[in-house]
Amino acid sequence: MKVTKSKLTEVVIFEPDAYGDARGWFLETWSKQRYEQAGIKLPFVQDNVSFSSKNVLRGLHYQFPHSQGKLVSVLSGEVFDVAVDIRIGSPTFGQWVGEILSVSNHKQMFIPPGFAHGFCVLSDTAHFSYKCTDYYSPADEGGIIFNDADIKINWPVPSPVVSKKDSAFPCLKDVPKEKLPRFEDFK
Repeated sequence: MKVTKSKLTEVVIFEPDAYGDARGWFLETWSKQRYEQAGIKLPFVQDNVSFSSKNVLRGLHYQFPHSQGKLVSVLSGEVFDVAVDIRIGSPTFGQWVGEILSVSNHKQMFIPPGFAHGFCVLSDTAHFSYKCTDYYSPADEGGIIFNDADIKINWPVPSPVVSKKDSAFPCLKDVPKEKLPRFEDFK
């Protein structure tokens, strides 16, 4: 398995080895021991799958104070996946990284607790898998508008399809500081 730290070093890209032949392929998507050796030591407690159509953009979502780390991957299709550091006091606060995840490149991205997450669908449809380090907590849901002018994410879809809820999220600078995670809580 290839492990690559992104420019936001806590966000890690995994490329599991795929073993294929004329019948198809096989790959290991999770092994506690292997991922711990790569630095992911948080326990995963919940798995989720979403299905979306072309140009759908989901995000930018986060939870606080019950922050979730996520190991994400694509089961079918292709997405542009994004993580944004929203930890108050972080030297990379407000910065983002993006990666294309697809069923053919087998890449996974680990988004640590304290980061917002979103993705847009590049293929006709996509099944997206989330492995989470904390349970979903509706009372702790938060979000940042996907087109925040200060964050400047270069989404590769010209006219994204965004839910009403996600369209109503504020810019990062407008989120009350007490509603955001603090860098020192994740050291």
